[in-house]
Amino acid sequence: MAKTLPEKAMIARRGLMLVLSSPSGAGKTTLSRRLLEQDKGVTLSVSVTTRKIRPGEVDGRDYQFIDRRRFDVLVDKDELLEWAEVFDNYYGTPATPVMDALAQGRDVLFDIDWQGTQQLREKARGDLVAVFVLPPSIPELERRLHKRAQDDYETIHRRMAKAADEMSHWAEYDYVVINHDLEQAFADVKAVLAAERLKRERQPGLSDFVRGLQAKL
Repeated sequence: MAKTLPEKAMIARRGLMLVLSSPSGAGKTTLSRRLLEQDKGVTLSVSVTTRKIRPGEVDGRDYQFIDRRRFDVLVDKDELLEWAEVFDNYYGTPATPVMDALAQGRDVLFDIDWQGTQQLREKARGDLVAVFVLPPSIPELERRLHKRAQDDYETIHRRMAKAADEMSHWAEYDYVVINHDLEQAFADVKAVLAAERLKRERQPGLSDFVRGLQAKL
């Protein structure tokens, strides 16, 4: 009689970098927050930024808010996986906490733009899964920017002007999600994550697992 295996065997895996990018207002931040709430296997990459803190944000949770001098030091020491200037402010991703999380099998979520995604692809192509979120229409994009009431009219105008350039980079991403409906868009993102977690190359423990199966035949 063949020996039985435990019902649920734990297989060692390497975490992945899940990037969500979109024009401002298309929904990436809402999708990111929901994913973090519902999937405890995902941790947020907390970026550093030189911009001012917004109402409701918490230093160290949403961003690490630092001054320009400290940001330049991080760039000079090559301690950022990626960095970019966006609307006169600087954003960047500290490398050490991300690489530590991946080695421990945890997935890291990035809410960054196409420039940051390109830099991540150059440094960690095998770990990267990039998803671009598109709005269903331009009028809907503008409506969402006004509805969230975070920016003044001039800033919204600048974001709308920048949206065309941001959307031109959609083909550089592995997946594209059109956010007609938040629930469906979220389901699409979860499906991408589930499939990418199952990729053979992200499960270095599979070899030992298969050998264990064979030994019990």
